Amino acid sequence: QVQLVDSGGGSVQAGGSLTLSCVVSGFGRGFIGWFRRAPGKEREGVGTIDITVSSGTRYADSVTGRFTVSKDNANYTLYLQMTSLKPEDTGTYYCAADRRAVGWYSLTHPSIVDYWGQGTQVIVSS
Repeated sequence: QVQLVDSGGGSVQAGGSLTLSCVVSGFGRGFIGWFRRAPGKEREGVGTIDITVSSGTRYADSVTGRFTVSKDNANYTLYLQMTSLKPEDTGTYYCAADRRAVGWYSLTHPSIVDYWGQGTQVIVSS
């Protein structure tokens, strides 16, 4: 049974940093990643990482250079390091996973992803 438990959200001022965590269980192939939903907007992809030796990563243009997705295989944990945060980064962030190798496609089509965490809220104030 796949289980994703995300945490680490909070309030931060613009320009600040925050790191989200997601403990993943029951999952061994495909990809895992982060998605978000801003108030009044559709859910969108943030960044994904493959569950392979290569651990290929990909990011949405809006966060490239500011956010980093990484994983700790020993502790079954996914991270999202967020720096230079902007008010438009405010939203609920979700850890998600899928057994298919569709990490790149899911960034622009999050509805295809099979498994989701409960979400953690991030508020960036100006």
